[in-house]
Order: sequence, then C-alpha cells, then structure tokens
Amino acid sequence: MSFPKHFLDELKARIRVSEVVGRKVKLTRRGREFVGLSPFTNEKSPSFTVNDDKQFYHCFSSGEHGDVIKFLEKTENLSFMEAVERLAGEAGMEVPKQDPRAAERERKSASLIDVMEMAQGFFRRKLNEGAGAEAMAYLKRRGMKDEIIERFGMGYAPGDDRGDRHQLMNYLKGKGVEIGQMIEAGLIIGGEDIKEPYDRFRNRVMFPIADGRGRVIAFGGRALSPDAKAKYLNSPETPLFHKGHVLYNLDKARKPAYDKATVLAVEGYMDVIGLAQGGFDYAVAPLGTALTEDQIALLWRLAPEPILCFDGDKAGLRAAFKAVERSLPLLKPGHSLRFALLPEGKDPDDLVREEGPEAMQQVLDEAKPLADMLWEKEVSAGEWTTPERRAKLEADIEAAVNAITDPKVRSYYGQDLRARLNKLFGVQERRGGARQGGYGGGGYRNRNQAPWRGGRSGGGGGVFRRDNFIPPASPQLKQSVLGKGSGNGEGREVLLVWTMANHPDLLDEYCEVFSGLPLASAELDRLRNEIIDIAALHAPLERDGLKNHLEDRNLGDLFRRLEGRAKKIGARFAGPEAMTDEAERGFVHLIRRHERAVNLEAELKAAERALAEEMTEANWARLREIHLQLERSDMTDGLDGTNSTD
Repeated sequence: MSFPKHFLDELKARIRVSEVVGRKVKLTRRGREFVGLSPFTNEKSPSFTVNDDKQFYHCFSSGEHGDVIKFLEKTENLSFMEAVERLAGEAGMEVPKQDPRAAERERKSASLIDVMEMAQGFFRRKLNEGAGAEAMAYLKRRGMKDEIIERFGMGYAPGDDRGDRHQLMNYLKGKGVEIGQMIEAGLIIGGEDIKEPYDRFRNRVMFPIADGRGRVIAFGGRALSPDAKAKYLNSPETPLFHKGHVLYNLDKARKPAYDKATVLAVEGYMDVIGLAQGGFDYAVAPLGTALTEDQIALLWRLAPEPILCFDGDKAGLRAAFKAVERSLPLLKPGHSLRFALLPEGKDPDDLVREEGPEAMQQVLDEAKPLADMLWEKEVSAGEWTTPERRAKLEADIEAAVNAITDPKVRSYYGQDLRARLNKLFGVQERRGGARQGGYGGGGYRNRNQAPWRGGRSGGGGGVFRRDNFIPPASPQLKQSVLGKGSGNGEGREVLLVWTMANHPDLLDEYCEVFSGLPLASAELDRLRNEIIDIAALHAPLERDGLKNHLEDRNLGDLFRRLEGRAKKIGARFAGPEAMTDEAERGFVHLIRRHERAVNLEAELKAAERALAEEMTEANWARLREIHLQLERSDMTDGLDGTNSTD
C-alpha cells in the first residue's frame, strides 16, 4: 500500500530522526548534527550521522542513507507498512485507510500548491503597486523594514465590498485555474447558494502561511478598513491547511530554534514578525486558536522546553492556564513548557519596538516552569483559610497530577506539589517520624533527630553518606543474607523493591534515590514506578493500603511474585515484620552495595573494551582487579562502616 505524500511528510515532521535512532545508537551532538557508531558495521570511530533538520541519517562506513522509516526497516526488520504504523502510533496519527482515490487526491493537492504560489505572487505584486500604498503605509507605521516585508512575503489583497470583488479570481482564471480549484484552495468563496463566486480576501494586508517545508498552504489577512467584520481572517480548512496542525513561521524558525535550543510561541503574525525584526527569529504562532496537542508536539520537535508568551493581564493568565491544562497529559521526561508573561498592555512587537530587545529578553529570562504555573493556577483560584477549602485545593491539585499520563513525571509533580502544599499550610514535622503528607517524597524525616540521613553525593562515592560516615551494621543485619553476601544483582533488586513495598513510609526520605535506581528487571521497574505513583497520590501510606492500591491496579499477582522471591532470599529487614529503623538501615546498606556493583559492572565493560582495543599488561591487570572487586562486593564490603573499595 502507498500512503499519501502529505501524510508521510506530516509523519516525518512529527518524529525526530535522532529520537528513533537514539534508541539503537548512542548519539553525541556535534554542531547541528548527531554522531555515533554505525549500527550497520562494527566500527571503533563514529562515522554515523543524523540530521533532524534534513530528516535523514547517513553512515559513511557502509553507505546506508535514509529517513526515519527506512531506519526502522533496516534495524528492526520491519516492512514499510509496519514501520509507518509504528511511527504513526508514536506521533498520534491515524494511518490512512487504503483508498483508490488517494492518488488522485494527492495529485490535486500538488496542483493546489501551485495555485497558492500563484496567489502569493499576485498579492506581493499588488503590495508594490499603487493600490497597495495604504497597505504598505500600515506596515511602515508598524515599524516593518523592507527586508522583513520581503523575508515574510507580505502582500496586499485588493478589492472591496462595492463590486470590486474579483481581482484575484480573474487573475487566476487568466492562469488557467478553474473556479473549483480556487474554492478548494480557500481563495474564493462560492457554492450552490452563491450566485457569483468572489475573492475571500479583499483590502487586507496578506501574510502567507507555509508548511514545514516552506510551501504556501494558506493565508492570513489583516483588514485595513475599520468597518471590516473581522480584523484578522485566515484561510478556511482545506486539503492543504488544517490550522490545528500548523504553526505560523515554523519553516523559518526551525533552524534558529534548533541552533539556540529554544523556541518561542506568541499570539499572532505581527508578534512573530516584530520579534524577528528585533533579533528573535525563533518565534512561531498558532493560527487564531489555543495551542493544540499537535502544535505542542511540533514545538517539542524544535526544543524540549518551548516558551509560551502571554499578556500579563487576566485574559493572558486565563490563556496560560488553559495551556497548562492542555499540556499536562502530554508531558514526558525531558519535555515541558515555560511561560513568559508580558508587561500588561504590551504585545511582544510593541515591547521590542518601544523598549528594545533587552526588555523582551528579560521577559524570556524570567519565564516560569510549568510546575510554577500549575501551582499559581490552583492557588489563585480561591482563599484557602478553612479545612474544607484546603481539602478542595488538595483535591484539585491531585486531579491535576492525575492528568499527567507519564508515571515518572506524574510522580515528580506529586512530590513537588505536595511539598508546596505542606509549606503553604505550615505542616509540622511529627516528633521522631515522617512529615505528614508527602506525595511520594514531598515530606521528610526529622533530620535533627536522625543519626544520619540520605542524600545524593557530589562525588562518585555513594548515594548515602554524610561526611563519608556509613552506619555500622547491626549483628542481626550481619547474619542476614545481606551480611553474608549471598545475594546477586537480581536478589538486590528484589530486596530493594520489597523493602519499600513493606515500608512505604521510607519514601518520605528516599523517594528520589529509589526512583533513580537502575533496575534490570522490567517487572521490578514497573512495580517500583507504581509504588512511587501510588504514594504520590495517597500519602500518607502504609503497607496494607499500598497492597490494596496495587490490587486495584491489577498488580496483585506481581506483588505476590515479588513476595515469593523475597521469602526465598530470606532477609528479615526487608519484610513486613521488621521495625522501620531496621528496614531503613538494611535498605541503606543494600543501596550502597547495589550502587557499588552497578559502578563496577560499568567499569568492567570499559575495561573489557580497553583490553580488546589494546592488549597490554596494564589493561589486563585492571580487568582482573575489577573482577576481584566484584567478587568481594557480595561479601562484607561496606557493612562494618568502612569503605574498602572507595
């Protein structure tokens, strides 16, 4: 089956080649491209390149070259159809059904592009003729320079409502374009109930709207007459133009946005153009609607954290809050939004023109993260002075967190917002215990009373330490499998997750570390993520409550399999009967052991590669030493409070 060309173009526009290739190849950015070791040959020096702008990969060692579809065909042995279906699923696009008329529609679509190019040429010529004097004067009053007018292809649509309504139509007729094509392209208004077709755009400054490849697919027109019913008028939906899938200036902003690793979304054409004239050439705009999911996906293709720019008045805040709601279900690791609020009464082009680019840059530098805007949205909605109102605020925030579909992002948002709630309401620490509440880690233990605490180390010596102190192992712990060193990597992972399943209150202190643990087991990784997610939404949490929530999520069997595996290992500190302090101490030591083993495994692989590249006595000795350290790491290392291999 063949697909319409516009469908494949849209699909490739939504998927970064580097994202797909990066799952198979470790890529490193080099300028505007990525490089890595070829997946097609066994090479030691990288000769494989990926270019997102040009949407291709190229392997200099093997000569392989192609787009993202071909890469899946080559590396995963997929058919063309299977590769397209997989990518369409990732991009949220529906694969077109086979239709014998598709080829004809594609041919007509190509011809509509030609019609739009003719119309664009007509509008640009009219701007520079006598009829376009008023339009040119308007642009000059707005501070538009000739270079900017030329770069953005601005023009003028002549005519009025006093009978002069057919100038474009007559021009296109002279070029051999049929009335039906003009109507289909959205240039002419016609139909069975209209006696005589006429130009859609009349007496307007014209802004061509291009697709990602720079082809004109629609127009926007700004009325010059104060009596016009609509100040701005866009093309209707056509076979070429679907306004929710397009961003104005995407084609021109793509390269500067990619180079600067940021993109700015503003309200309209003049904002984009005014910013470009002030040096901000990475701005785009939706076309008369709030940002859609497809447009957010386009922004993320340009930069992981686009900046959305809104007016600082009440209407601007409402629009910003609506964007927050729209984006929450779409969030994924590494991809978010930032929000820049303009001084009240100022558009971006006004700010640049009147106060200079520095004023606009300051607004962008002060852009707020999405989490801050979400918090502001919820807290500004009322006064939270009574228990009932506070309960409502907490419920509203929980609902917002639940809207996030990615479990890791949802968990971290839960932690962040719970901490803000605790601060807002002045939640006090309970003596000697965990802080009340805690979206899976928003609270914390009483650090003044604890003899030691968790925290990320700045160096490579471990995740848990304070001034290099590690608490000594108790006699009971030394007698457990942990102390005897009979566990392996899988056993460590089982005990780590089992400890947290039985003592979820430990998440108050160790959620960040627990969530970042490298786990080889997909089952344990899933259970770990669900435990964090449940704790984020239902704090405070006890073992039985956690177990019930896992049952509700159809994870009861997975919990019971974990229980069976843990019982075979037989570590008391990880079980439900252990006291919290005992579980905590065992958990910390197990984390230390796990971290050391993971680091040694990484060192082992590096040493093996070094030996393969250069058979020297030093490389062989290093490999042998790492093997010995791995053997010793499952015995007594670190359990007596020393750091024998640090």
